[in-house]
Amino acid sequence: MDPKSLRIVFMGTPEFAVPSLRRLVAEGYRVVGAVTVPDKPAGRGQKLHESEVKIAARELGIPVLQPEKFRDPAFLEALRALQPDLGIVIAFKMLPEAVWAMPRLGTFNLHASLLPQYRGAAPINWALINGERETGLTTFLLNHEIDKGAIVAQQRVEIRPDDNVGTLYGRMMTLGAELVTSTVDRIAAGDYTPIEQQHIDENTLRPAPKIFKEDCRIDWRLPGERIVNFVRGLSPYPAAWTTLCREGREAAAAKIFAVRFEKGCGRGAPGTVQSDDRSYLAVTCADGRLLIDEIQIAGKRRMPIRELLPGLHGAEDYFFGPEPDTPSA
Repeated sequence: MDPKSLRIVFMGTPEFAVPSLRRLVAEGYRVVGAVTVPDKPAGRGQKLHESEVKIAARELGIPVLQPEKFRDPAFLEALRALQPDLGIVIAFKMLPEAVWAMPRLGTFNLHASLLPQYRGAAPINWALINGERETGLTTFLLNHEIDKGAIVAQQRVEIRPDDNVGTLYGRMMTLGAELVTSTVDRIAAGDYTPIEQQHIDENTLRPAPKIFKEDCRIDWRLPGERIVNFVRGLSPYPAAWTTLCREGREAAAAKIFAVRFEKGCGRGAPGTVQSDDRSYLAVTCADGRLLIDEIQIAGKRRMPIRELLPGLHGAEDYFFGPEPDTPSA
């Protein structure tokens, strides 16, 4: 079967999905429709915001469906009218069987981990937070359970020492487009043996749940390497944060974007600040200190630490804390 004769319905929302959509069209695959979220008010003016997939689909001349509910009869009829042979899902909501089973060849998902590890909403973040040196991409067939369908193909991706979420996300976004097109080719040719994700000891797996604001708080009582990985896994978004405190002043939230660890160089309790007020600011942790390279104090812009120090007026009078009741990572 010619893969470029397949009628493909593409489903996704954010930027991560866009390179795959563009590559499919650029290489001559037949994308007959795109499904994405409804436009939503955003920003101070509450103007309607279109998803990245909708913007790209419109530029590519692809019809767009934006259902409020996936079981809406009108949406299902519109989807059926596209006569889909294959569905592709990237960074989208959980779909009912009425949607993912409609294409005659089924629907596959691109997930940013080497399944079954890091099932969940934030696999790139958690791989970095946990200090992994390798992650990957997986395409798998959708079924009734989240991220547990039969695996079609995988590609390993190195995590570099200087990677954060931003750099790794960008690299995996591009590599994912290659895996998506090759998966379409394999499904069209019947050239794959699905690998079931059954009978796996769940205790051996690391999850990747959605990350909330309180999950991003730094615990300075942890070892330095763990804090470095924690910051990398949240930079630049949603960003690890802490509280900048000084006696007699109101505490301010501070986002931390880049840190370096020096073992055994800490002074005082975790959260204690060391600085020369010109070139560096370090924070004591469990086994050394962390040199902060980029920071954003509430109400100010993100900046290198050298730019912040002149305005602090005595950095060593500050401390970072107080600590949460339980570790953040």
